[in-house]
Amino acid sequence: MLRFLVGFFLIISVIHTEQVFANTFVFTAIPDEDESKLRSRFDKVATYLTNQLDIEVKYIPVKSYGAAVTAFRNNQVQLAWFGGLSGVRARALVSGSTAIAQGVEDPKFQTYFIAHSSTGLKKSSNFPIMIAGKTFTFGSKGSTSGRLMPEFYIRKNFSNSPNKVFSRVGYSGNHSRTISLVESGAFQIGATNFQVWKKDLAAGKIDTSKVAVIWETPSYPDYNWSIRGDVDKNFGSGLTERVKTALLNLKDPDLLASFPRKGFIPASNADFRSIVTVGKQIGLIE
Repeated sequence: MLRFLVGFFLIISVIHTEQVFANTFVFTAIPDEDESKLRSRFDKVATYLTNQLDIEVKYIPVKSYGAAVTAFRNNQVQLAWFGGLSGVRARALVSGSTAIAQGVEDPKFQTYFIAHSSTGLKKSSNFPIMIAGKTFTFGSKGSTSGRLMPEFYIRKNFSNSPNKVFSRVGYSGNHSRTISLVESGAFQIGATNFQVWKKDLAAGKIDTSKVAVIWETPSYPDYNWSIRGDVDKNFGSGLTERVKTALLNLKDPDLLASFPRKGFIPASNADFRSIVTVGKQIGLIE
C-alpha cells in the first residue's frame, strides 16, 4: 500500500511539473557576451514580458549558439534573440516560425576587423589585405557578425579559406572575448560585433593603445527576435502578435541600452534572405 501511495504521488508530481512548464513561456538568447551580462539583461526582459502578456515568462541561458538553435527546435524555448545566421537556421527547423522584431540598428549591422597595435595596421576604407599570414580569431562558429560575414569577406578578397589565409585561426566564443584576445596579443587580428565594440569602448573596457578597428564591413541584417510557429496553438490564439507588440513597445532606456539598441522594429523572414545566400555560398547553410 505504501509503495502504491508513493508511486501515485510521484505521478501526480510529474504531471503537475509538466503542467507548470507548459504554462510557462520560455525564451533564450545567443551567448554573444559574458553570461552575467546576459542574465541581468534578459531576466529584466522576462519580467517585462510577464507583465505585458499576463503569463509567466522565463529566460534560460544557453552555452552556445548551436544550443540556442537546438532549444528552439526542441520546443524548450518558444522565443529567442538570435543573430541573423542562428535565426535562419532555427526557423528552418520549426514549421511556421517567424522573425517578429529586430533592433533599430539591425537592418544595417556591421562587423569590425580589429588588430593588435604590434601589427602596425591602420584603419582603411579598403579591405585590409595585409592581414594575410597573421593570427586571426572569429567569435562563435555560429555567429553572423563574428563568423559568417567576416569569413565571407575573407574568402571574397583572398579566394581562399581562412585556414589557408592565416597562420592560425581561432574561435573566441563571444565578441567581448574576441576584443580581449586581440588586445592581449593572443591573436593579431579579430572580427567582432560593432555594437559590442562601441559598448565596451564607451564603458572604458578597451585599451585603444593596444587594439584598434582597421576595417568596417558593408552593412547587412543581423539580430532578431524569432518565435515558434506553434505558439498560438499551444499558448492561445493571438499570443504571437501580443509578444511582437510587447517587444515593439519596449521603451525602458536602461534595458534597451544593455542590448544596446535604440528600440525594436518589425521584422520578417524575408529580411534575412541575404544571410541565407551568404550562408549557402560559404557552406554554413545547406
